[in-house]
Amino acid sequence: MEWSIDFINSIENKHMLNTTTHNIDGKEIKEYLGVVNGDTISELHFMSSLEEAIREGFGGSQYQQLFSEARNIAFERMNQKAMEMGANGVVGIDLDCGILGNSEIMMISVNGTAVKF
Repeated sequence: MEWSIDFINSIENKHMLNTTTHNIDGKEIKEYLGVVNGDTISELHFMSSLEEAIREGFGGSQYQQLFSEARNIAFERMNQKAMEMGANGVVGIDLDCGILGNSEIMMISVNGTAVKF
């Protein structure tokens, strides 16, 4: 188990710490800096009909890849805002996603509280 703790600590020094929980065991939040968010909108242009989506499977690799890329962009935007506020972590993260209307446009939004540990 020690190696995983060291690995996590080395990652923390290079990246923003993100969690869906409101605290982290062993970490004391020294300052709450405010709410941060990151949003992204992507077009689902490669599936032009419901029939194609069913043939591909709703969990098809194209959808998974698009969702993963859009989610990463939203997290990067949220973390950038947190870093600009002087944060080294974001707690209480919530991720929302959906399709806008009857379109082929997917929206992903992540929100959390920027903190200093």
